[in-house]
Amino acid sequence: MTELPDDINQLKAMLLKLQEENLQKDKQLHAQAEEMTELKTKLQLLVEQLNLSQSKRFSAQSEKVAKGTFNESEQQNALPKITPHHQQKGRKPLPAEFEREVQQHTLNAPHCECCHGELHECGVEVSEQLKIIPQKVSVIRHERTKYTCRQCEKTHTSNKIITAPKPPSMIPQSIGSPEAFAAVVTAKYVDALPLYRQAEILTRSDLAISRSTLANWCVQLGKKVDVVIATMKAKLLAEPVICADETTVQVLREEDRSAERKSYMWVYRSGEFAAQPVVIYEYQPSRASACAIDFLGDYQGYLLSDGYSGYNRLDKVTQAGCMAHVRRKFNDAKIAQANQKSGKADKAMSFIAKLYRIEHKAKLLSAQERQQLREIEARPILECFHQWLQDTSEKTLPKGQLGKAIGYALNQWPKLLTYLEDGELSIDSNVTERDIRPFTTGRKNWLFSTSVGGAHASANLYSLVMTCRANDINPYYYFKELFRLLPTRSPEDDLSDLMPWSIQLSEAE
Repeated sequence: MTELPDDINQLKAMLLKLQEENLQKDKQLHAQAEEMTELKTKLQLLVEQLNLSQSKRFSAQSEKVAKGTFNESEQQNALPKITPHHQQKGRKPLPAEFEREVQQHTLNAPHCECCHGELHECGVEVSEQLKIIPQKVSVIRHERTKYTCRQCEKTHTSNKIITAPKPPSMIPQSIGSPEAFAAVVTAKYVDALPLYRQAEILTRSDLAISRSTLANWCVQLGKKVDVVIATMKAKLLAEPVICADETTVQVLREEDRSAERKSYMWVYRSGEFAAQPVVIYEYQPSRASACAIDFLGDYQGYLLSDGYSGYNRLDKVTQAGCMAHVRRKFNDAKIAQANQKSGKADKAMSFIAKLYRIEHKAKLLSAQERQQLREIEARPILECFHQWLQDTSEKTLPKGQLGKAIGYALNQWPKLLTYLEDGELSIDSNVTERDIRPFTTGRKNWLFSTSVGGAHASANLYSLVMTCRANDINPYYYFKELFRLLPTRSPEDDLSDLMPWSIQLSEAE
């Protein structure tokens, strides 16, 4: 051991030096501990992001929850008791409205193998097979009778020939009929079949129609239904509830914009409980709030949407939030914490599950009864959920997936309560997401629009397709009637009878 000096001042100096060295070591240890905590936090966040990314890439995307996930004793008791109807086993019969082609099968010389006596008929055994003809192509031949005046032939130096008119066409001088136009539009905007594939299918029927011709048909048809879309928009803006969403679209030839820049397709829809729902797609070059303001104008009803901040500038609407988006955030948090305890995420999703069970019971009620049921049963659950969110947020890492889910729910909370005010509102905007999904599916096939005009035309045709689907109408038969009747109308006419829910479809339906 080092000998200590006898001088007091030297001892004091040594002691002060030791204290300073220990203080420096404490600071270093504290800094190392903070660095270790920060590294652990970063590692946890990276693991969560990795788990979530792998799940989104490789796992099923269904949001259905397996039975017993929340392990609640009251789960089964909370569900309404439904007596299952007797389900017929085996193959379902083919629809009765299909045309039947009867083929009879008999024996040439019916005789008994035992006594060789003649057999007599004792009944018929019936079975049916489905017959599908891939594509039937035919030609409409217009024979226009010409007329002339015999008297004028005798008394005048010239004579006028009058020809009987043929039905007006959506695209004059085109070889397409309403049925042909309807088939092309339905294949592209309903079945997501690109035009080049349609051209190949027609080629197999010895019909050479180029892809550019089909594209020209779609663009012209989309432009000429503007008047119908305007009438639909007027009806939509008169609804008490409008749902809104948006998705990207790429337009190659757009003024002052590069081909790589993303544009947007905005979707507006009637509320889930509307008797005659309207769906309108609108192309816009950006996602700015000015796009929604331009479309909605002075609308003063409810606007149901996700948490996009662009809708916050709409001063005259009452905003409602989407509970499905909240649930999705907590589901992501559960996936991200795959190898950790995810009890908090499960707890949040159990609150939401209770709310959806109430909505399941309320679906068939009137708007007033639905609002009363929510007030009695849903509001107490929401109050407990909100208190849990506040308490849990203080103990949760804000940048983690769970912290983000809690933060999102708390930020959206006033909007999430709006659906309690009116029974016409739904708890989420899933109905809008279902209407935007066919567009995103089709986009995978055709990838982009060539021009702004093409994007606007596609928006109009998608609007009609999705409105037909929302009203359980076959789009092909609607387009066939619309393309037959619209050329006979002027823009000033009342077009309410041409709306998807009003038009009289032919019996071929």
